[in-house]
Amino acid sequence: MFTGIVNEVGRVASVRPQGLTIAAGKVLENMTEGDSIAVNGACLTVTAFGDDWFNVDIMPETSRRSNIGLLRPGDAVNLEKALTLDGLLGGHLVQGHIDAIGRVAMLRNDGEATIISIEAPPEVTAYVVEKGFIAVDGVSLTVTSVDKQVLEVSVVDYTLRHTTLGMRQTGDKVNLEADIIAKYVAQMGKKKDETITLDFLNEHGFLAG
Repeated sequence: MFTGIVNEVGRVASVRPQGLTIAAGKVLENMTEGDSIAVNGACLTVTAFGDDWFNVDIMPETSRRSNIGLLRPGDAVNLEKALTLDGLLGGHLVQGHIDAIGRVAMLRNDGEATIISIEAPPEVTAYVVEKGFIAVDGVSLTVTSVDKQVLEVSVVDYTLRHTTLGMRQTGDKVNLEADIIAKYVAQMGKKKDETITLDFLNEHGFLAG
C-alpha cells in the first residue's frame, strides 16, 4: 500500500526483457530484496540493489496496463516506498495496481498551479468524482472536474518540481489508479438488496475488530 506522495524521482538505467534497473538514492535507505516499491504508481518488487541502483521485474500484465513497458534508459520515474504502519498518510490510499493508461490532452496555467486534462477510459472515470482522489503516475492528486472521457487535476508548483508531472507534455501517456474507497462504495451500491448494517461493514473491512 502507498500514499501517492513521491519520495524521489529516479532514472531508468537499463531495460531488460522483463525488468528494469533504476538509478536512485533516497529510496535505497533500509531497502531489502523483496520490498515493494511504486514506480510511476505501479507496485513492483525489488529483486536486487546496490549503492545507487535497484532492479525490479515486470510482468506482462503490468506492461499492458501501464506505461512501464514504454520506459527507456534515461527516462525519469516517480518512486515511492511502501507505506509503513507508523508512516504519515499525506495523500490517499494507493494500491499500486494501475487501472488504465490515460493521455495528457492539455496543460494550462491556473494561477500558481497547472491544470492537467487527461483523456481517461470509462473504467477509470466511473470511479472518479469532483474533489475526489486519483493517482497519476503514482502521484496523489485532487480531481477538479470529470466527465465520461476527460478528467482534470490541479498540480501545485512543488509537485511539478518534485515529480515527473513537471516534465509531462500533451500526448504523453500516464498511469491512472482510481481511489480504492470509491471502488468499494460503487460495488456496495450495486448490491441494492443488501442493507448496510454493522455486520455488513465489519464483513467488508470497514470496522476494526
